Amino acid sequence: MKISRRSLTFGSLSILSSVSFSTLSRAELGGLNLGEGLEDFWLATDAYIFGYPLVTMEMTRRVITNVAIPEGTRAPMGQLVKLRQYPDASFRDVTAPNADTLYTTAFFDVGQEPWVLSIPDMRDRYFLFPMLDGWTNVFQVPGKRTTGTGPQTYAITGPGWSGTLPAGIKEYKSPTNIVWLLGRIYCTGTPEDYKAVHALQDQCQLVPLSSYGKPYTPPEGRVDPAIDMKMAVRDQVNRMDAREYFALLAQLMKTNPPAAADAPELARFAKIGLVPGQDFDASKLNADFVKRIPQVGFDRIMAQFKLNKELKDINGWMFTTKTGVYGTDYLMRAFVTAIGLGANRPQDAIYPTSQKDADGRAYDGTKKYVMRFPRDQLPPVRGFWSVTMYDADYFFVANPINRYSISARQSLKSNEDGSIDLYIQKDSPGADLESNWLPAPASKFILMLRMYWPSEDNPSILDGSWTIPPVKPV
Repeated sequence: MKISRRSLTFGSLSILSSVSFSTLSRAELGGLNLGEGLEDFWLATDAYIFGYPLVTMEMTRRVITNVAIPEGTRAPMGQLVKLRQYPDASFRDVTAPNADTLYTTAFFDVGQEPWVLSIPDMRDRYFLFPMLDGWTNVFQVPGKRTTGTGPQTYAITGPGWSGTLPAGIKEYKSPTNIVWLLGRIYCTGTPEDYKAVHALQDQCQLVPLSSYGKPYTPPEGRVDPAIDMKMAVRDQVNRMDAREYFALLAQLMKTNPPAAADAPELARFAKIGLVPGQDFDASKLNADFVKRIPQVGFDRIMAQFKLNKELKDINGWMFTTKTGVYGTDYLMRAFVTAIGLGANRPQDAIYPTSQKDADGRAYDGTKKYVMRFPRDQLPPVRGFWSVTMYDADYFFVANPINRYSISARQSLKSNEDGSIDLYIQKDSPGADLESNWLPAPASKFILMLRMYWPSEDNPSILDGSWTIPPVKPV
């Protein structure tokens, strides 16, 4: 999949990135005849960006839950997916997956009744179980950093629920009916550690409140053959025309209400037929806009690589501390959805991403690169860190040693001065250096540095006292 349907690249943004939309000529818009509707067209792309997270969450939910019983990376609504090994290069359900933790996840609907999540004693192991609402905000995140590693039980309630919970259960109220539990348990990937984490996963439980404390057998899921189970979710969202997109968004907003702070923005969208709680009125949308709105809307989302002031660019690594909770920053919310759905709060994880080397050139798999950490300057974290390799569409890269990320668990070899080099290239650097090798594809690629529970003490990436080293071509 190309990142943009108008050949938008990360290093060379579309015309929308460099000029005000109101100044674009008809020729610059590819021949689209907007007439007097320029303002409405811009408004419609605003609405597209606003709804992108909710629509993407729903399409992700459909694919992940469209099975009769839990299998692999999928499970019916209300049932836990317990990944037993890291995702591989065939995984396409979620962009930018990780290969450091075993996911324990579930989609469930709290519109009818609360659901109860029970987490076992994690025995000091690093874990976090963030809960995302339909708009991709992390509304709660039990885990080692926030709630410790002892046994804990939570009732996730819907926006309109009120009632009494059994003793010993803490309430977490979701702002929307859709909830995505995106649990991660750290695992070294050895057979012994896989076994230990599997035992912890099997002790995690998710049941409706009416069945809590009773024998419970989840019902089989209903499989919808009309759902595309092969195409990547982002492609499925991006191929919708504006009528289909806004119709789905309007339906979703009935049970997943926007936040109160969104009211001024929503008042504007009524002009194009999008009103919370009502069906989409397609008669108010200019028919000439239908195909172009998604194209331009997605271009504007991806233009955030260059335009968003919250994105820091240090030594070719771009990152932000504005993930997980977005407020009214709709472009940032949509941008994170597009490149890394399910991102955590910055206190839990920072995700510096690099698309260019120290010389400012896009990574090319025909070249060799080195990333050097000076002595005692590995990423400062209290959880874990890793550097992950992705192709141009943020998916894992197939390679002969099935290594998708590199971290301290590879027993990295140090240089004589105590520094550590990571070798980023297509072919092995040799048996003696293979522990420090992150395999690359033959074509373009992207790197992501994961820093879970980043240190808040000096040095820290959060305050800029620790700097990410550049990746240099050999």
